[in-house]
Amino acid sequence: MGKTSEKIIQRTRRRVAIRKRITGTTERPRLSVFRSIRHIYAQVIDDSRGQTLASASTKGKEEQAACAELKPVAQAKRIGEILAARCKAAGVEKVVFDRGGYKYHGRVQAVAEGAREGGLEL
Repeated sequence: MGKTSEKIIQRTRRRVAIRKRITGTTERPRLSVFRSIRHIYAQVIDDSRGQTLASASTKGKEEQAACAELKPVAQAKRIGEILAARCKAAGVEKVVFDRGGYKYHGRVQAVAEGAREGGLEL
């Protein structure tokens, strides 16, 4: 087994362990983050209904225009701000942060900071 696949397995184990403790409710949905090498994805999920309330990623048309000239950490922060604005429009004020098995560092941390600056309570 290669090193890359072992890293993916370890992250999946961490993610599952985190998801045992963290669930999104109607009052406080879950802000889930996924990070790939090039892009960052964030979505707010109500697990009790199994519904995504808001989402943002660096692959979207609006987001690409907003993040075109920024470095990756600044892009992640901008995605957090965009997601917070969409949550406000959907009537969501408070969320639970799900780091998805990643360290709370770099781009993952930037998404959380951007969401806080956008007005979400984490």
